[in-house]
Amino acid sequence: MASLTFRGCALCTVSLLNFAFVFISGADFIRFISFRAIYHNITGETTLCQDSIPWSEALRDTSVLKTLVVDVALLAVFIIQHSLLAWPPVKQACQSMLGSLNRTAYCFATALALQVLMHYWQPVTGAPCLWSVRQAPWSVWFPLFCFTVHFFCWAIICTVLMMFDYPELMGIKQVYYQCLGMGDPLSYKSSQTKRFFSHYRHPVCLEFGVVLWLLPALSLDRLIMALTMSVYLVLAQSLDKQDLAFLCEQLSGKVQLFIEATWNRDGDHKEK
Repeated sequence: MASLTFRGCALCTVSLLNFAFVFISGADFIRFISFRAIYHNITGETTLCQDSIPWSEALRDTSVLKTLVVDVALLAVFIIQHSLLAWPPVKQACQSMLGSLNRTAYCFATALALQVLMHYWQPVTGAPCLWSVRQAPWSVWFPLFCFTVHFFCWAIICTVLMMFDYPELMGIKQVYYQCLGMGDPLSYKSSQTKRFFSHYRHPVCLEFGVVLWLLPALSLDRLIMALTMSVYLVLAQSLDKQDLAFLCEQLSGKVQLFIEATWNRDGDHKEK
């Protein structure tokens, strides 16, 4: 019994430490992908664009090409590891070896790949931007507009992740259930829910797409990132009519529960 208790404490410690690492990596990613890019343009004097250099010359510049090769390689590393660990044969093998820590390891690998991508990412400063808002007063107001939209998009993303059982998404729930001897929490979900989760891998595509593309200035390296991530998100989705019907049913049920709860609360206030 003592060994089981010690094992449970060890599993919980690993899971919570991983949660802290993933949380910090997520905050770093928000800063990297969104607010840092906007900060460079908040005064309209971005250093990312070299409009005086023609595209024909920029695309022959070896420094620009080397930078793009590094950035594409970093994106490839992230996408390959993220997809490989989600591939059913690899996922089953990891599950058999890691048990309840399988999801924890998946989140750790994703966060680590993001840290590598952010740390070694190289901006292209020797080429023109695809677009750049520099004319007053839009050189000030448009970055502020982008900042506001990005803030709300990230708020929606975080809210949706919380709605999709965040403890289970981070691997904490699996360890908790294991320590209580309750097995895999996914086994308690309906077959429709399991099917929907297997198809709906990235529930925040629209908001993340807005964050990727809505910027005061779009540099060449950001174009590569936005295009690659957008294509990856679209290809990773496999929703069908049955999934959409299930989603509409769930949303309708939640709305109905909210209306009933609001109605009951108002009725209680009137009685008092």
